[in-house]
Amino acid sequence: MKKILVTGGTGFIGSHTVVELQQHGYEVVIVDNLSNSTIDVLDNIAKITGIMPAFEQFDLADAALTADFLKRNSDISGIIHFAAFKAVGESMEKPLNYYRNNLQSLINLLEGMKTNGISNMVFSSSCTVYGQPDELPVTEQAPIKQAWSSYGNTKQMCEEILRFTTLAHPIHAIALRYFNPIGAHETALIGELPLGVPNNLVPFITQTAIGKRGCLSVFGDDYKTPDGTAIRDYIHVVDIAKAHVVAVERMLNGKSKLDLEIFNLGTGTGFSVLDVINAFERVTGEKLNYKIVPRRPGDIEMVWADTRFANEELGWKAEKNIDDMMLSAWKWEKALAEKQSS
Repeated sequence: MKKILVTGGTGFIGSHTVVELQQHGYEVVIVDNLSNSTIDVLDNIAKITGIMPAFEQFDLADAALTADFLKRNSDISGIIHFAAFKAVGESMEKPLNYYRNNLQSLINLLEGMKTNGISNMVFSSSCTVYGQPDELPVTEQAPIKQAWSSYGNTKQMCEEILRFTTLAHPIHAIALRYFNPIGAHETALIGELPLGVPNNLVPFITQTAIGKRGCLSVFGDDYKTPDGTAIRDYIHVVDIAKAHVVAVERMLNGKSKLDLEIFNLGTGTGFSVLDVINAFERVTGEKLNYKIVPRRPGDIEMVWADTRFANEELGWKAEKNIDDMMLSAWKWEKALAEKQSS
């Protein structure tokens, strides 16, 4: 049984990926510092799969701890690296935290891979590297533009670190540029659990609908889009998780064609903020209290993926639609409320 390290494996996308890996027969070890997640996620993963993943709690930005861990776990076949700070707004207020954490953790992992002969990494990247693209849909060949946030800049810099490291050392990497992951596992045992005020649209929608938030703010209705609100490519988190398993298997089976391969993960369809609100109201029967407020700095107008390369070359395709995403997110929010009230 091949062993895969999942960093940030108790987080939103990480936990769903651990489930998919275990269900595909991989042994999983998680490293997470629990700065943006909770330890009970491990129990919920085990409830879904019947397997408790191995877990160590420490900060990957600590070089000595990371080196020690990889020395003890040199039998790892590959690493899926999620662990990073990811809030765009916060990254503008605390840029140094983002550079220190996001860059140092990757560098420490790559050093350990080099030292211990671990040769495969799947890197959690983002469509933020494209900024506001000149052409839509966005292909993997679209130019990387000046970042709109410190967070986006760290993703660009991490991809550059990977590019030059894979050229210099026998390490293969696949960077997966996600668009907007939303939704939750069908069991409602794991999902998106933002600590504090959510930065993303869908947790804000579900928290408003359940009564945790008084009103949902829609940032701007004066964009050059059909209804004036910003457009994004929303993708179900389980589809994203499945793509990571496909990427790991591509490398383990020696099918990578370049030292660093890059794939877009999206559905190829753009939905506006109002489209998402309308979909939520339609599938749940809940009416949302929302108001239009001024635009938020750092938000781009519209972006959605050209997914043909991932579909054809990676052999992966998003399967779930916007209704699936909204229903699963609502089921998760209701499960959280039941748990908190019991």
